[in-house]
Amino acid sequence: MTELRDEAAGAGRRRARGGGGAARRAARTARRIEAARFIERRIPNFEILDEEALEIIERNAETVLEEIGVNFVDNPAALERWRAAGADIDGERVRIPRGLARQLCATAPGSFVQRARNPERDVTIGGRSLVLAPVYGPPFVRCNEKGRRYATIEDFRNFVKLGYMSRWVHHSGGTLCEPTDVPVNKRHLDMLLAHMTLSDKPFMGSVTEPSRAEDSVRMCEILFGKPEGELDTVMTSLININSPLTFDATMMGALEVYARANQACIISPFIVGGAMAPVSVAGTLTQVLAEVLAGVAYSQLIRPGAPVIFGAFVTSIDMNSGAPTFGTPEASKILFGAGQLARRLGLPFRSGGGLCGSKLPDAQAAYETANTLNAALLGGVNFMLHACGWLEGGLVSSYEKFVLDADQLGVLHSLAEGVDMSEGAQAMDAIREVGPGGHYLGCAHTQANFQTAFWRTEVLDYKPFETWAEEGARDSAALAEARWKRMLAEYEAPAIDPATREALEAYVAQRKASEPDSFT
Repeated sequence: MTELRDEAAGAGRRRARGGGGAARRAARTARRIEAARFIERRIPNFEILDEEALEIIERNAETVLEEIGVNFVDNPAALERWRAAGADIDGERVRIPRGLARQLCATAPGSFVQRARNPERDVTIGGRSLVLAPVYGPPFVRCNEKGRRYATIEDFRNFVKLGYMSRWVHHSGGTLCEPTDVPVNKRHLDMLLAHMTLSDKPFMGSVTEPSRAEDSVRMCEILFGKPEGELDTVMTSLININSPLTFDATMMGALEVYARANQACIISPFIVGGAMAPVSVAGTLTQVLAEVLAGVAYSQLIRPGAPVIFGAFVTSIDMNSGAPTFGTPEASKILFGAGQLARRLGLPFRSGGGLCGSKLPDAQAAYETANTLNAALLGGVNFMLHACGWLEGGLVSSYEKFVLDADQLGVLHSLAEGVDMSEGAQAMDAIREVGPGGHYLGCAHTQANFQTAFWRTEVLDYKPFETWAEEGARDSAALAEARWKRMLAEYEAPAIDPATREALEAYVAQRKASEPDSFT
């Protein structure tokens, strides 16, 4: 398998060097898709915890690591790394002396740039930035026409295309849906190929098995024309902690691959309050911090300076049904608090998204999604996964909700800009021109600024009732259906060097042929 990878990667580098002219010619003739730059906040972060509360949580998290510890399961090499660093090892339990994890975390960068194959789409993750990425992980998809069904590779490619064409989405994401018609052990290859060829935005790597992370790195070496070990940070990948306080070998194996290759990892506890963490906000924040400290510290044991993100995926639980709930005030409080803890560690922060528990893109979905999106903006999130398309507690990627959410992400861009206090924005000339009792529709200031003065939806209907009725009285789901179908009909792939595409396709074909299909 290594020989196949090396051969394809080398071919990709040789062909990429010779195909630059063809790529430039293709770029000149390709249709240009408008894409907003990642958000840079000009508004303050909302801080819900005072200094005393933060110190209590930090002290308690250190106590958890020192006295209770965390499990690194089925990973003897990780245990030896921790032993050498000074931790106490008892079976698979790792107890980390007070202050050691924080000391190790100090080498992680406070921000980093993730490169895209189109340099105009590079994103900065950390500081005052906010990068928006689509839904991740659902096995099902839903659309108005066909209802709820298992996802296919065609659905996956469609979502990559929609993300590429969505102005306010900065990142192509990762597992936009699980293509269940492709073998489990090979679907990551098709998903990566789709991200690399159907979009030119940055993307995420595979984490479902360490060898799949290796494939992700090898394919990026082909895409970016880099020899082994010389990649810039070109992937940000999701490493979920098996809460409470457990780090499994699959996720840690992927983290090890990415950290060694200088690729970014989101170290993210997966918390359902009352099930995987205490029911209290303070207790959950304590566990989140302890888990992140251990995970980030381990990444730095692999490679000091490896880029990482402090993750916090948190929901509460419905105590009647046991189902996870979204958009709740408790989840927002945890998000706000986790953001403060991440900033005190000097790390980029991941949380939020267009989260909801609704089965349809309806009013429940809208309320819950808006609550989470706004909390993420105010809470200082730097990387927002699930920003569009999430439905039914993350079981479903919805075509209609994808475009509805992606449209609303424009609101976050506008809010993050704050208030323009330039001389033109003060509008004193307009106020003088109109005077008492007039109107501003025809004044010079309005005429000069009407095209850019207000954020404009590309989906929702603001027409008079009569016009809306004549056009079929469509609700938001019907409007969204028309929009995503139109977007896919108008899609044109971004230019890519033909030799690079050929090398990527050859690598995928070789890897698929090297092992039998497995659907488990």
